[in-house]
Amino acid sequence: MIAKTYKDMLSAKSVIRQLSEFATARGAEIGYENVFDFSLGNPSVPVPAAFTDMMIKLLKESNPIDLHGYSQSLGIPSVRAKIAASLNQRFGMDYTQDHIFMTAGAAGAIAHALRCVTEPGDEVLTFAPFFPEYNPYVNLSGAVLKVVPPNTEDFQINFEAFEQMLTKKVMAVLINTPNNPSGIAYSEETIKKLAAVLTEKSKEFGHEIYIISDEPYREITFDGNEIVYVSNYYDYTLSCYSYSKSLSLPGERIGYVAIHPKCPYAKEMVVMCGQISRGIGHNCPASIIQLAVGETCGLTADLSVYETNMNLLYDVLIDLGFTVVRPGGTFYIFPKALEEDAKIFCEKALKYDLVFVPADTFGCPGYFRIAYCIDTEKVKRSIPVIRKFVETEYPNR
Repeated sequence: MIAKTYKDMLSAKSVIRQLSEFATARGAEIGYENVFDFSLGNPSVPVPAAFTDMMIKLLKESNPIDLHGYSQSLGIPSVRAKIAASLNQRFGMDYTQDHIFMTAGAAGAIAHALRCVTEPGDEVLTFAPFFPEYNPYVNLSGAVLKVVPPNTEDFQINFEAFEQMLTKKVMAVLINTPNNPSGIAYSEETIKKLAAVLTEKSKEFGHEIYIISDEPYREITFDGNEIVYVSNYYDYTLSCYSYSKSLSLPGERIGYVAIHPKCPYAKEMVVMCGQISRGIGHNCPASIIQLAVGETCGLTADLSVYETNMNLLYDVLIDLGFTVVRPGGTFYIFPKALEEDAKIFCEKALKYDLVFVPADTFGCPGYFRIAYCIDTEKVKRSIPVIRKFVETEYPNR
């Protein structure tokens, strides 16, 4: 006998990964340069040279035992202190190392955050469109994910539906800004209103309702806008971060949970994370990567290419008659398909070697996601192909 829960998941594999595998196989046939693969959100810009230099320096100059040994269970104290100082400088917070727990990327951060503030059977709300992996992240923790329907006008929070779903069983609200897949960043007005609603409902229900803020795209913002740092607006916020996008380090699996210093249980929850790690098999991200990130946590890769790519695609989509809200960040754009069924729309696009992801599993049927974290040259070459696809398949749009 084998575990039924995970066996059943084999029949519901990630659509994103399936399309990425299709693109790879198609590329083997016709050359990957001829496949316009917009499926996978894999950063396409190089890691900063300073990070590479720091890795080389650490390898040359550090004690190998320190460099390759286990770190402390909460993460290397000096690294946690440097991350806290960086956050304080940027966002005017009062973190110390005691508020930071090192994790294997944002996924690891969310896994710990969820278990800090929920028990099996508790509910967690998130907002469509949402990253489909939130389903296993939440449901396999023992909590239950509930999805608030989208506000497709601007993809800010649908507060009317949210307040109807906000019951006493809800212990946490999982948000993602800037958002995968829509690319939308929540406005200050939205975050202030969310904080006000949760403060009121926490008093009414007699228990705290936490915000788990998933922030891996925090540094990828457009049009000169600063991202709203959620923890500045709500004391019961657990900020979950990854360096996968900002430093182009997805394969290194490094991030953290930062628990708001004003949360009465903040330091206790960080220590709890060390115990949670024992139960989920996550212990101690690689020491060398922690040390390198600690020395470079104020840097980013050259993220400007993503805004360049966004503008190219946004302009052609608008010109072709798509309904699309202009992204505020990330490396995703989220148009409405030109027919009701986005799956059929995306299947038609495959005939032109355009690989788009239908948004049914993102909680937003009828839309599709374009991940434009590819070379700008390839984005430019895709534009006449997109035009041909639309003008051939939808001449009467």
